[in-house]
Amino acid sequence: MAYDALTGSLWLEYAPGPPRPALDGAVETEVAVVGGGIAGICTAWELARAGHSVVLLEADRIATGVTGHTTAKLSALHGQVYAEVKKVHGARGARLYAHSQQLAVERVAEVSEELGIDCDLERLPAYTWTEDPGRTDELRAEADAALEAGLPASYVTETSLPFPVAGAVRLESQAQFHPRKYLLGLAAHMERLGARIYERTRVTRLKEGSPCELTTERGHTIVAQYVVVATHYPVFDRSLLFTRLEPKRELVVAGPIAADRDPGGVFLTSEGGTRSVRTAPSGREGTRTLIVTGEQFAPGTTEEGEVGERYARLERWARERFGEVEFSHRWAAQDNSTTDRVPYVGRLHAGTRHVFVATGFAGWGMSSGVMAGSLLAARIRGREPAWTSLYDPVRLHPTRDVPAMLKLQAHVAKHFVGDRTPGAYVDSVDEVGPGQGAVVRVGGRLLAVHRDEAGALHAVSARCTHLGCVVHFNDEETSWECPCHGSRFAVDGRVVEGPATRPLERTRVDDGEGRQEEDGGR
Repeated sequence: MAYDALTGSLWLEYAPGPPRPALDGAVETEVAVVGGGIAGICTAWELARAGHSVVLLEADRIATGVTGHTTAKLSALHGQVYAEVKKVHGARGARLYAHSQQLAVERVAEVSEELGIDCDLERLPAYTWTEDPGRTDELRAEADAALEAGLPASYVTETSLPFPVAGAVRLESQAQFHPRKYLLGLAAHMERLGARIYERTRVTRLKEGSPCELTTERGHTIVAQYVVVATHYPVFDRSLLFTRLEPKRELVVAGPIAADRDPGGVFLTSEGGTRSVRTAPSGREGTRTLIVTGEQFAPGTTEEGEVGERYARLERWARERFGEVEFSHRWAAQDNSTTDRVPYVGRLHAGTRHVFVATGFAGWGMSSGVMAGSLLAARIRGREPAWTSLYDPVRLHPTRDVPAMLKLQAHVAKHFVGDRTPGAYVDSVDEVGPGQGAVVRVGGRLLAVHRDEAGALHAVSARCTHLGCVVHFNDEETSWECPCHGSRFAVDGRVVEGPATRPLERTRVDDGEGRQEEDGGR
């Protein structure tokens, strides 16, 4: 099947529910939650359920952003995390991590049953596997660390995958579900409880105080005693979290397979650029939908044609192991990792008691998002779960965090400075072919120029509105990406993904521009 015949995320095919209005005036509330993904919706629902006045603000439609592009594995087995968490946070930290994540899995099961939300929830085991005999000791150590942390984990040499493995960690009683069905159910319920949801409402400013004040791009204000920043990558960063967050993009392909080929679990390996496998109900008798994820890369770092080849590589891998599959869907997901692999959920910075943040889920946003909702709701209500300090964003472990922070900032500096040197952009608009995009210096400015298939040019400023790094073109997704902190923009400059909140400035260019300056300026 040709790529242009493929659709986007499987989850976005589900009806988005009734449209919510954009904010059109000033409002006051006890708690304002910025971001309508899993962390934001779960936080808002937990607070509304407890009787608090809540306003949820989403820049687009709820549950359509990162959450709408997840693979929706709901598990406390997060690759090889437990040995690492134990090393950094001690045995108690690993136990708290395991307990809080498994509670999140159970929370979805309990709430979906209580509210009657049919979200295709299926309970099944999770596996982290290797095909490399040289890595089995790592997985044995991970199984031991997970077991010590209180999870019913075991090391096995066989799985239900249709190919042999050298070894795997198995964890019982995990799950997979349809994230948007679940979250739209929560949204409808919290509205019945009195919560207000505003879509197409981008928040651009935060003034801290008692109360706090938020401002939207249209100039409307929200006054709240408490603010929760749940925008995936924080759009407000008063504690320099961007120095400790690393964005990664990952590709997903999906297509129908016979039900008897369903491996019956959720699976992950870090080998080959990461491979993640699960299935979902297809709605057609005798079939399931196979979902395969992998090919991690930093946004804004790919060459022309590279993303397309990565999709092809992912499909080849799946067909080699699951037989012929006609892939019907493909999409990409983005997430951020912290320097110690534990999410940041808690105070936005050390000096605040009224502003909270949830970020850094490292590809495990389903359990971590649910956990974050419970944790933040508890903290706003004056309670402190045992794992509060584990997830606190203001934590800093010098031996682990500082080297990782320096490495991340070296990466940022490379793009912030290096991308402005000659050779990092084409010399003329004429060099940008149909369907392509490139950075061109025109009139002393760096412009991000895209030529559509009809030949029309679309030009915007090439400097990301977050911190000024130069964007790069992703030809497969037809978008501009910031290689520093992962902001993404449409070709007309609109913000697709934060932390940027302002669009790239649009401008006009014509064929032949760029060449004259380069000819006369060197």
